[in-house]
Amino acid sequence: MNFEFTTDQKTWFDAAVQFATKQLGGDMVEKDRNQEFDRARWQACADFGVLGMGIPEEYGGTGLGLSDTLAVMEGLGYATRDQGLLFSLNAHLWTNAVPILEYGTEEQKQKYLPGLCSGELIGANGASEPDAGSDIYSLRTSAKKEGDSYRVNGTKMFVTNAQVCDLIVAYATINPALGPLGITALILEKKTPGVSVSRSLEKMGLRTSPMAELIFEDVEIPLSSVLGRAGRGAEVFSCSMEWERGCILANCVGAMQRQLEECIDYARQRKQFGKPISQHQTVANRLVDMRVRIDTCRPLIYKIGWLKDQGHDAVLESSIAKLHVSDCYVKSSMDAIQLFGGYGYMTEQEVERDLRDSISSRLYSGTSDIQRNIIAKKLGL
Repeated sequence: MNFEFTTDQKTWFDAAVQFATKQLGGDMVEKDRNQEFDRARWQACADFGVLGMGIPEEYGGTGLGLSDTLAVMEGLGYATRDQGLLFSLNAHLWTNAVPILEYGTEEQKQKYLPGLCSGELIGANGASEPDAGSDIYSLRTSAKKEGDSYRVNGTKMFVTNAQVCDLIVAYATINPALGPLGITALILEKKTPGVSVSRSLEKMGLRTSPMAELIFEDVEIPLSSVLGRAGRGAEVFSCSMEWERGCILANCVGAMQRQLEECIDYARQRKQFGKPISQHQTVANRLVDMRVRIDTCRPLIYKIGWLKDQGHDAVLESSIAKLHVSDCYVKSSMDAIQLFGGYGYMTEQEVERDLRDSISSRLYSGTSDIQRNIIAKKLGL
């Protein structure tokens, strides 16, 4: 398998870089400090086609294959420092739009996907709970059937896009005694009475991506709001996580490439002890390690694109990529700070924010320990 860019992928990558350079730049220090979600940037991404990647044209999307989509996401990660915005885009795509595409009825697809692609609607995912983070099957949110409707009660924690979303793919149990077989995926419109944002959550990194706790209090929704089939929510969730784990770190590979280029430029210009610091072996070794990480990460990401484009599952490969790329992203961000020294520790240099943003990659979409558990299970352990 050859994971070098095809002509089309290179075209998409270059277009994404050009778009992000022009429209997703600006003062990120203040945006990060103020936790500012930029709806205008979100709409610009929608107009460029980001929100419709992977969604068929009949539902308002661009119909890109996953490999092409990954090239776009890598280009965005390379050209903008607004990793929070990209994180929100990924949450919208992989945990809201894709589950509706994969499991929705034709009516649900026609109703929601065009708005999710155009930027009119922002999607969110309601899975984690205060007492059920990685242990999704122990969730307490309930969906009690009453005639031709469900009454939903519960609390969702760490909900990306909660404050700004219009549509939530949420998970609830229709019968706790059934365990995983009771988990059901639901489509909830945020405007439905009983849906509320409890409190906003301040994060270490990805601060331009809004996050909050959501409350469902006697939320009445029609039976037609079920996504897939009642009791099959675990399957919907697993599909969502496979896509998210496999795709969300393409941005990070782009960011790592940007880091390396900035570090090389700085190392050539910065002089200590009478010569550029790039000529000191310790510094050169650090740059080499950063390059090696990129070259081991990129094939893992694009292998997932190749598998999905061929119609295969990529559960194991997604977990492997998630585990390795997130670890490399953190290490390269640490190396960048070390190379820039005191300047790298300063906010205005915009190097320390990469580290703060990178830490979360070991946590979201299942922690690194969860990925090891999945890989071990796939190995028959």
